[in-house]
Amino acid sequence: MNIQHLLHLHQSTFKDGKTQCEKMCVVLNSPVGRIEISGCSTGVHRIQLHGSALPPSSTMEALVSCEVCEAPEEMTEPLKQCAAWLQAYFCEPWMTEKLPMPPFHHPLLEQASFTREVLWILLRDVKFGEAVSYKQLADLAGNSKAARAVGGAMRSNPIPIIIPCHRVICSSGQAGNYTGGSHLKEWLLSHEKLQKEKLAY
Repeated sequence: MNIQHLLHLHQSTFKDGKTQCEKMCVVLNSPVGRIEISGCSTGVHRIQLHGSALPPSSTMEALVSCEVCEAPEEMTEPLKQCAAWLQAYFCEPWMTEKLPMPPFHHPLLEQASFTREVLWILLRDVKFGEAVSYKQLADLAGNSKAARAVGGAMRSNPIPIIIPCHRVICSSGQAGNYTGGSHLKEWLLSHEKLQKEKLAY
């Protein structure tokens, strides 16, 4: 994945300041409940997590499925890519490295800010099955005292799961807060740990 290319693609989107999007939504049924993806032909605007996760268990692998349940007839390419990426994340996570990352089209990811920088570092550097503390992520962003601001950036993340704010945990090892609820964060972390262990054999 070429982050610089993605970033350039994103920065070019809002230059006129009045881009009007024809927004579409796709809904997936996933192990963590309904996932709603909204976006336009330029990119994904937002991923919203609705519903609760199944309790993590070693037998959950047989239950993992992720299906599109609502979609427009003519789906835009970014929405197709996003749905395919999320389906792979739940069902065949090793495939996410091979799939194209959908472009994003959200003001927070366009305009230079600490939040955007932290989200890009997280996307680029913290891989599947890994975790990083708020303080470590602040260090990576060049400001070791900004752990609280990192927490704020995670709460603002418009593209959860793909930009993996669930991988940012407390220094104590506790999962910490999550927009979708701490049980959902723990499920995602357990899912990644189990899948990574599976691949190691």
